Amino acid sequence: MDDIDRAQRQEQMSRDIAIDAAKRRGVEIEQPDEEDGVRYCLDCGLEIPVQRLQARPESVRCVECKNIKDEKGKRFG
Repeated sequence: MDDIDRAQRQEQMSRDIAIDAAKRRGVEIEQPDEEDGVRYCLDCGLEIPVQRLQARPESVRCVECKNIKDEKGKRFG
């Protein structure tokens, strides 16, 4: 196991702990689709670019879908 594998394992453990804590508080969690370390956008299903995940590791949407979601929230929220 190399440094990248260890980092991914640590990130997943941290994410799992945060999700469990949020569920206990009754917070609805949006779970990304993830397979073999690749994360897919909740809305369009395309792979979320590595650069986005490096900048925003918590991302569950690609930039385009996140912008659409934010715009809808502004109009209806």
